[in-house]
Amino acid sequence: MPLTTKHADPANPVLCVTAGGIATLTLNRPAKLNAISTALAAAMLDTLDALEVDAAVRAIIVTGAGERAFSAGADIAEFTPAVRRGPEAAVRAFRPGQTLCARIESFPKPIIAAVNGICYGGGCEILEASHLAVASERASFSKAEIRLGMMPTFGGTQRLPRNAGRKRALEWLLTGDTFPPAMALAVGLVNQVVPHDALLPAAFELAGRIVRHSPAAVSGILGAVTRGLNMTIGEGLAVETERFARLAPGADLRDGLEAWLAR
Repeated sequence: MPLTTKHADPANPVLCVTAGGIATLTLNRPAKLNAISTALAAAMLDTLDALEVDAAVRAIIVTGAGERAFSAGADIAEFTPAVRRGPEAAVRAFRPGQTLCARIESFPKPIIAAVNGICYGGGCEILEASHLAVASERASFSKAEIRLGMMPTFGGTQRLPRNAGRKRALEWLLTGDTFPPAMALAVGLVNQVVPHDALLPAAFELAGRIVRHSPAAVSGILGAVTRGLNMTIGEGLAVETERFARLAPGADLRDGLEAWLAR
């Protein structure tokens, strides 16, 4: 199938290619190890806005340009002047990254991180916010913010414990230690670890196993899980019921039931 390329300018901080109902977003600052700048965060948000309303796109894969990095984290050189200006300026400077990760987490279509190399700091926070993840055997991970005398600012203090558990998350947050793909897999931070050359094929295969199903059901599951994680079980069950009620009148559910009964 031919590829349709959007934002194809190689100077664009985010590249988007669509094929077969799957969009591949590439963080495109390889000379900076795909560090998350204000421009990159804005480009990601704009691209996600466009993909959300594109009915032909059913799933999204996010990866990094070049051979070395998924993303090394926030662009510290860009953000340092804001930190020097004081707390209010510092918070404003880092807010786009937090907004981006919240958008990824709540996105109504599945977002799969394909971690091709270094995944540190804010890059790891994009991973934490993604719904699913596949990692190359060459990937490496770190919550490196503490090495700079700071804490995560894109949501890492909240999402990493929800991904990996409180004690393991605190170990990584408080030490800044690097950890390998096998450890990320063991705690559920990624779904698969694959040979480097198989990374994107594995991500596409995972996406393919999702997009064969009803888009309304996929969106309903994503919404119920994402909202329910921050609620009591009773509140979460109410969300599940509400999302199912939206599906009940739809053709996807009716056709699925009829096909099942006809077997």
